[in-house]
Amino acid sequence: MDLLNTLVEKGLRRETPTREEALAVLATSDDEVLDVVAAAGKVRRAWFGRRVKLNYLVNLKSGLCPEDCSYCSQRLGSKSEILKYTWLKPEQAAAAAGAGVAGGAKRVCLVASGRGPTDRDVERVSQTIAAIKEEHQDVEICACLGLLSQGQAERLKDAGANAYNHNLNTSEATYGDITTTHTYADRVSTVQQAQAAGMSACSGLIAGMGESDADLVDVVFSLRELDPDSVPVNFLIPIEGTPLAGDWNLTPQRCLRILAMVRFVCPDVEVRLAGGREIHLRSLQPLALHLANSIFLGDYLTTEGQAGKDDLAMIADAGFEVEGADTTTLPAHRADAAAAAGAGCGGHGGEGGGCGPCGDAAPADAVPAQATAAAPGAGPVASERSHADLVAVRRRGAGTDLPPNA
Repeated sequence: MDLLNTLVEKGLRRETPTREEALAVLATSDDEVLDVVAAAGKVRRAWFGRRVKLNYLVNLKSGLCPEDCSYCSQRLGSKSEILKYTWLKPEQAAAAAGAGVAGGAKRVCLVASGRGPTDRDVERVSQTIAAIKEEHQDVEICACLGLLSQGQAERLKDAGANAYNHNLNTSEATYGDITTTHTYADRVSTVQQAQAAGMSACSGLIAGMGESDADLVDVVFSLRELDPDSVPVNFLIPIEGTPLAGDWNLTPQRCLRILAMVRFVCPDVEVRLAGGREIHLRSLQPLALHLANSIFLGDYLTTEGQAGKDDLAMIADAGFEVEGADTTTLPAHRADAAAAAGAGCGGHGGEGGGCGPCGDAAPADAVPAQATAAAPGAGPVASERSHADLVAVRRRGAGTDLPPNA
């Protein structure tokens, strides 16, 4: 179709589509979804080949957050039965990170719930970065700690953080509908602080929160203007005990259209297939690899993901290859610009957000909750299960005595 040919040509030139063209991608029918994937796949391969970058989440501090983000199981007033624990020790976090690196992860994302870090928290994270880098010198570190105060981005950069994640999540017009304890402008400011400090910026969105097509296009165009190196695309994980627990608004085909639209608008950026891919894309996950060039390996912050070995098998079966540590993620023009700015690496990272905490610190006397049972095995196919059965709360890895999924 003429629309797709035009978008491919624009993507190869790094030219921004019009809003009408982006909206038209989201409006295509299910009958056309393979055509949309094939077109956006040409843009993805032009800039990233058939490489897939693996990223691994380490939840440094879980739950007990004073922010009220509607999508988040760690929010103020959440009734979700998630793991709750205070800061992992540097050696604990390094051990968790090592499991991801052993599974093929090139980047480790260090996440902590909280409105934003205190200076003491920044020092804790700095010690954790040092512990990880001591064992895995070449691994990329992305910090995700919430809203930053003056000077904190520079301190994280000096400690060895390559990137900082803070997602915009949704359009500015609807941001107040999902969060009231901070603003959209607060999030934009934090991303800009990370960029000014010389870190590679990672900022993305959450789809499936009841937003319109126009909202999706608005947030993606805002991201294009903000120009992060990576854009994680999360699909809402409706976790019991959160205000959005009943919001099951996505089909696999719609998820593919959203990913394709993001790729057309952000052709040469690391597009990451993030939280919620397993429960919304389900058996169509391999098709998403033709659109995204980056995924999270294993589990998320408070929910379980696909088994790490199944992630690797999916990548291989789909004809893609895991990106090596010695390969620069971003195309040369972006990698060179990042190096000139001092970012120092070539690419980057919501339960509804692979990296995107909100809230405040856990009490100092809190202790990690301990898991009492192994993760549930694979069950019936999605069509035979209730929606709630598709979401499994994380009971292994960081904050437990059970080995992580990597």
